[in-house]
Amino acid sequence: MGIPALHADAPDTAAETGTATEARLAPVQILGDVSATQRLPGSAAVVGREQLETEGTTDIHQALKTVPGVYVREEEGAGLHPNIGIRAAPPGRSSKVTLMEDNVLIAPAPYANPAAYYFPTTMRISEIEVLKGAPLLRHGPQTTGGVINLVSTPIPRERGGSIETVVNDRGGTDVHAMFGDRSGGWSYMIETVQRSGAGFKDIDRSNRDTGYDIQDYVGRLRWNGERQSVEAKIQYSEETSNETYLGLTDEDFARDPNRRYGLSEIDQMENDHLGFSVTHDIDWTDRVRMTTTLYRNEFARNWFKLGGGGSLIDEANQGNATARRMLRGEEDVAGLTYRNNNREYVSEGVQTELGMDLGDHRLRVGARYHQDEMDRFQPDDIHDQVNGSLVYQNTIMPTGGNNRFEDAKAWSFWVADEWYANDRLTANLLLRYEDVETSRTQYADVQRNVVDTRRSNSSSIWLPGASLTYDLTDRWQMLAGVHRGFAPLGGGATQEQDPETSTNWELGARYRGSNAFVEAVGFYSDFSDFVQNCSLATPCSDGSTSGTFSAGEAVISGLELRASTRMDLGSFQAPLEASYTYTRAEYSADNAVSGVQKGDWLQALPRHQFSVRVGLEHGSGWNHYAIAKYVDATCSSDGCNRGAGDFDRTESLTTVDLVSRYPLGKDTDLFVRATNVLDQQKMVSRYPDGARPNEPRTFSAGLKHRF
Repeated sequence: MGIPALHADAPDTAAETGTATEARLAPVQILGDVSATQRLPGSAAVVGREQLETEGTTDIHQALKTVPGVYVREEEGAGLHPNIGIRAAPPGRSSKVTLMEDNVLIAPAPYANPAAYYFPTTMRISEIEVLKGAPLLRHGPQTTGGVINLVSTPIPRERGGSIETVVNDRGGTDVHAMFGDRSGGWSYMIETVQRSGAGFKDIDRSNRDTGYDIQDYVGRLRWNGERQSVEAKIQYSEETSNETYLGLTDEDFARDPNRRYGLSEIDQMENDHLGFSVTHDIDWTDRVRMTTTLYRNEFARNWFKLGGGGSLIDEANQGNATARRMLRGEEDVAGLTYRNNNREYVSEGVQTELGMDLGDHRLRVGARYHQDEMDRFQPDDIHDQVNGSLVYQNTIMPTGGNNRFEDAKAWSFWVADEWYANDRLTANLLLRYEDVETSRTQYADVQRNVVDTRRSNSSSIWLPGASLTYDLTDRWQMLAGVHRGFAPLGGGATQEQDPETSTNWELGARYRGSNAFVEAVGFYSDFSDFVQNCSLATPCSDGSTSGTFSAGEAVISGLELRASTRMDLGSFQAPLEASYTYTRAEYSADNAVSGVQKGDWLQALPRHQFSVRVGLEHGSGWNHYAIAKYVDATCSSDGCNRGAGDFDRTESLTTVDLVSRYPLGKDTDLFVRATNVLDQQKMVSRYPDGARPNEPRTFSAGLKHRF
């Protein structure tokens, strides 16, 4: 077995496609190409550039549904505010997975407040890398379920660019444009995504749409020397979306899942994100390379929305006729609270990793210092509902939990030894150390002269792990791994609370034939104390909507399957890919404090999910694809398997998408897409605040031109 190079730039796409301008310079990857995931000592997957481009993915949820072991909980149908989980990490606000863009932490405050209200625009992402198992200990802070690294558009190797324009049948427009050039050792790229959509829901008694406007801009500048390089990247985006937390009652959902109550008419999210990073690579020798990155992200948001709508939904579902009339605008309501959910985040740090090729050992030693903060200042606007219309009354300035500051400081160190013991056995030995300090200060007055409460938490932990692959034959390979998982508690933790830890195992087998790949991996995660991150979007088991809650002992286990092949049909080729995930997530002991019982199912984790992608490709370039996805029903609250209620589960969902792509010329492609062609709309979530549907059938068409 040959030892991989210590460092390699992006694959030479020009050699693969014949289009020189599509070859790219040095994307920041943690896995490499798709084939690399089929050899890794640990399970992983890559959603490649070809899949993202072919399917025209603008919703990260839809792309990740094709990856085994990944769970998503849709919210508004467009993927603007994703909920992503991996294996033993539930999907609520993606707070239990490590999110990165180009190997840089991208959640607004990964330690102090990890809920990912910001997410990069999927349309400008060239690859999605998903890493599970012990090798994820190189990253962090969340190390239980997995890591998602979003690889952004890299710099072209020579002058060139592209522009893609897509329109849909509801008047939405998406534009993605980029241009770059290279001269000597210098290269650059500029890029923008402009998105505008009208949404698919109708608000009672209102002409306001439920859509969004997004502008995203990226600039990259790179210098390549003989043995070193420096790349600077800057990104800025803005979003305005008429989104709400208020869902529907089950009765109204059954009649029209695309309805929105007039109480949510004035709800709106506004946010902006500014990110900056500088990465320096240096080859000290042919066998020693160091990569250092300095980064800073700033995120500001104000999600102005109705508070307490979930209580009205619950009461109406239980038969309260007054609550039902209030929601429908048939009864006047006094004192409705609309909160300016105004928060500002800063996340910054420096990280470095030294890679050494020592013959049979490939050693990586790294460190990161990180600090982040969240400043929450949230006034309440009071409205009355009068004759079905909202009438402003007054504003209440914030104190206590709505007027607080949280911060975190963390040191991380890691060492990873990839040992090629012989031609058949490869072992990964890993050790990570996290030292985290968090604090929260709540204020009793607007001027912040009087402190209401203070709390803090500090923790330090060693996280060992090991994984291996063993080649039984040239085609069959076994893999196994174990590692200790960790999730920081956040700024709301008190000193007596301990962070969540778990022991995570995986065992699997792979088959790599000349024209086929099959992988089966079983996973098992044992929690001594399963910790939930509480928010309005994902309340904890005790009903808390902020801070953390320790729910007790739990075990999450399952099986992941994926397979791919390509069939020769004469003048056509038919690629086929399939994935399946079975998950069993239960509490493993009674807990008098949390109220859970042994055998209670955990919320938001489906038992079954699968996807199938099949293509029909012609030598002329006129290609057709079909993608089918299934997600099982889930518990919307812990223990729904022993509950008799009708309002504690979501519904299973099957969707089918069709794509056809035709080359108008050497550099121009025409494509048409139909998503959810069966027009299946189900109750995919009960959070936040009521029943919520997926996106209905949507037709779109577009052009992509390369120059």
